[in-house]
This record gives sequence, C-alpha cells and structure tokens, in this order.
Amino acid sequence: MPATLTSIAERYHAVLERITRAAQRAGRDPREVRLVVVTKAQPLERVQAVLEAGARDLGENYPEEAVPKIQALRPSFPDARWHMIGHLQRRKAPLVVEHFAMMHSVDRVRIAERLDRLCAARDRTLPVLLEFNVGGEASKSGWPAWDEAQWPTLLPEIERVLALPRLQVQGLMTVPPWRPDPEDVRPFFQRLRRLRDFLARAFPRSSWEHLSMGMSHDFEVAIEEGATFVRIGTAILGPRPTPAPGAR
Repeated sequence: MPATLTSIAERYHAVLERITRAAQRAGRDPREVRLVVVTKAQPLERVQAVLEAGARDLGENYPEEAVPKIQALRPSFPDARWHMIGHLQRRKAPLVVEHFAMMHSVDRVRIAERLDRLCAARDRTLPVLLEFNVGGEASKSGWPAWDEAQWPTLLPEIERVLALPRLQVQGLMTVPPWRPDPEDVRPFFQRLRRLRDFLARAFPRSSWEHLSMGMSHDFEVAIEEGATFVRIGTAILGPRPTPAPGAR
C-alpha cells in the first residue's frame, strides 16, 4: 500500500508501540531501544512527514544522497540526528564527518583510520559502531564473525580501531541473512550479542553499550535479543519509489 503522508505518522507510532511491547516481553525498559527510521531512497516529503510525526533519528546508506536531505531539513528540524548505516567508500568519508551524528557501519581498519584523521581536522569526535558479518554472506560487509572459533583472530584489528582517539566506539552492528520467518534470524542476533560480550571481556575499558540490529521484518526478535538500535524503513515509510533508469 503506498505510503501517504498521514499513514507515515500512523505507521511510525504503530512501530513505536511494537517496540515497547517487544521490550516488555524481554523484561527490558523500552527507553533502552532507539528507532532509526531508514530514509534511504525516500523522497524528501516522506522524510519530512516522519520528522513531523516525532522521529529524530534517521538512517541513510549513501552520504551523497543524504546530504541534500540533511541540508533541506536542517532549518526546520535542527535536532534531527543522521546515522550512516551503509558501507562507506573512503572518498565519501568527509561527508560523514561533516553531516552525520553517528556511524553504525565501521567495517575495516582503513575506513576507521580515515574517519579518525578527518575528525581530528574538524576537531570532533564521532560515535561509531563496528560492523560484523555474522552470517557468512559474501554480499554483506563487516569483519568476518560467523565462525566463533575465529573470534580471537579479530582482536588485533579491533584493538587498532579502539586506539583511534577521535572515534568513540559504542558497540556493534550487523545485517543478518534474510529469512522468511523472523524466528530463524534469532540465532544471528544471539551471535552478535555473544560477540559483544566476548569483546567486552577482551577490552573491558571500552564501551560496548549498543547493538544495532533488526529491521522492518525482524526488529521485534532483535529487541528480544538485546538490540538498542533498530533500523526500520519500509514498515514506516512504505516501499521505496522505483528509481529512474540508470539511477542508484
């Protein structure tokens, strides 16, 4: 069903209610869970509608697509927080440092070092999450973490990222394999939580507060398994418009 501007507000509040119920089922405080509305490829009027409904955390995959939206909406919504949630090319890192409040998808040492240098030049600190591939899919980004026996081999690179002074590591992120039944995704969320606990034992002085996991199809299961950020787009904004030929 196409998303009208009125239905966007209704869907946004319905998702908030589902988040509350999922947290309560798990014995958690619903305030521990933040909703990031994914606005990737959505037109400006839909993004404005969800901001008017009360959303303040917005997620984008492509910085060059996000910046015009950020600039257009900032005068009316100066308190909106934009989250980078997609794989980042090094040449586009300056856009993240300039325009985004947080990056969920630090997936390799080189991009972390690039962001750290850019943050130093702008005299800012960037909150980040480290992305891990917990399902073994070649199409997914992130440090390889599907084989738990190999987790100790990740520690030297994670230590290098933690040593960067301008990045504030706050936890982990994943995009698990899609399964028709959300219950079949639960093991991947559990694996990310176990990985977070493993890293917290290895690096107890660092913060591992956040788990960014769960999307429109499976976010309730993710919350039951400890998600503190859920990234939800189509359940609120509706399907993305079909791009024109040749567009991303």
